[in-house]
Amino acid sequence: MQTAHLAALEAKHALLDSQILAESRRPSPDQETLATLKKRKLQLKQEITAQ
Repeated sequence: MQTAHLAALEAKHALLDSQILAESRRPSPDQETLATLKKRKLQLKQEITAQ
């Protein structure tokens, strides 16, 4: 169970990373969207490291 949960968190983290990259490559990236995505990514990273 723990490993499945960790794998799910890591998958979400990777998805957020790709969303951040895609948003930042846009001609006019939305800074609010980027900030929200980065905040969620950091929260996931903290949850992963707490495991």
